[in-house]
Amino acid sequence: MCLAIPVRVVELSGDELAVVDLGGVRKEISLAMVEDVAIGDYVIVHVGFALSKLNPEEAEKTLALFAEMGAAVAARDAA
Repeated sequence: MCLAIPVRVVELSGDELAVVDLGGVRKEISLAMVEDVAIGDYVIVHVGFALSKLNPEEAEKTLALFAEMGAAVAARDAA
């Protein structure tokens, strides 16, 4: 199973590269497959490559669901 994650672009760093942030974790990714990405945009990332841009509302909804799932797993494991 593969998982692509929405992340926010915080820095453009060279030719077709960007630094993204996900919950305080920053990572450099490739923008080779996506055009017109700017700081503040959300992109879907899989194995270090941005696959597409995502509108901010959808990105926030998805990230909220991931946070909810994480909280549910943590609560289950604490029980």
